[in-house]
Amino acid sequence: MKLLSDENFPLKSVFYLRSKGFDVLCIALESPGIKDFEVMEIAINNKRTILTFDSDFGELIFNFNFRPEGGVVFFRMDNFGPEEPGRIFEILVQEKQIVFENAITVIDKNGLRQRKYGND
Repeated sequence: MKLLSDENFPLKSVFYLRSKGFDVLCIALESPGIKDFEVMEIAINNKRTILTFDSDFGELIFNFNFRPEGGVVFFRMDNFGPEEPGRIFEILVQEKQIVFENAITVIDKNGLRQRKYGND
């Protein structure tokens, strides 16, 4: 699985996921300051799953028709340790019960929910 961490995704979580063998391209390190639609274009062109704390990606998907094949994982968490989002994502991948492709996955204190979208 190829990942793309948005600029607001904690660097310690990026490094944690990389240490576990995940292929993570990090916007904060590679292209800081780019716009959300540019992050989407990178994800779409490189078939990467976006990891973000930014709710604007839902708007880009459903109002502006960006359709990243790898999906978007939106962490809606206020209090967390710097590695916690990475650990949560790793657990979800290991459980193999969640399909991230063609969906926005929202993770918050109440659990997880998904909304699928077509890739047209």
